[in-house]
Amino acid sequence: MDGFDLIIFDCDGVLVDSEIIAADVESKLLTDAGYPISGEEMAERFAGMTWKNILLQVEREASIPLSASLLDKSEKLLDLRLERDVQAIPGVEFAISRLDLKRCVCSNSSTHRLDMMLGKVGLKKLFAPNVFSAKDLGPDRVKPKPDIFLHGAEMMGVSPSKTVVVEDSVHGIHAARDAGMRVIGFTGASHTYSSHADRLTDAGAETVISRMKDLPGVVAALSEWAGVL
Repeated sequence: MDGFDLIIFDCDGVLVDSEIIAADVESKLLTDAGYPISGEEMAERFAGMTWKNILLQVEREASIPLSASLLDKSEKLLDLRLERDVQAIPGVEFAISRLDLKRCVCSNSSTHRLDMMLGKVGLKKLFAPNVFSAKDLGPDRVKPKPDIFLHGAEMMGVSPSKTVVVEDSVHGIHAARDAGMRVIGFTGASHTYSSHADRLTDAGAETVISRMKDLPGVVAALSEWAGVL
């Protein structure tokens, strides 16, 4: 296996600096519901997970029944905050301009939210129409399951073995590895934490970068090294 034909980007925390906003909104909702947690702890523990799965995990851990209304409440509050505050990760356009590969986005976020965020920060034009949401595949097919990455590769007409993924979360890296893809970890968003790079490496990232401008060089280097899945 030499070279890549496709690069897949996660969205939240890779293309847009949205994870820290989600962590702030969701930590306040959980704290008000009787589960005190900071935004920083939310980002470290739950980055890459859907809000539904976060609520299920909190219920299991703390035996606190969480109202189903928190699902809708979070979505509405988060959409408002993201539409107002989300920004692109610095260096994304530079990196993309120097990558001579097919590209797409594979995310756990909804199609509506992806469209809004990428449009707001000016990145939609670089990916449309190749922006894929795991939520469109059906119930319970979000990361850490590999379904969305396999779907993205199929839609782009590329073998998983010729695909490299850029991910900021442990769950996303597990999904990409299970899809038979190679993975670059990214820690350049605002929700990063002290052990972030180590956790991404332990999950299966072959290397970890903290600056998007380093991505083209890393992709070129990895393409010359077969690695071991």
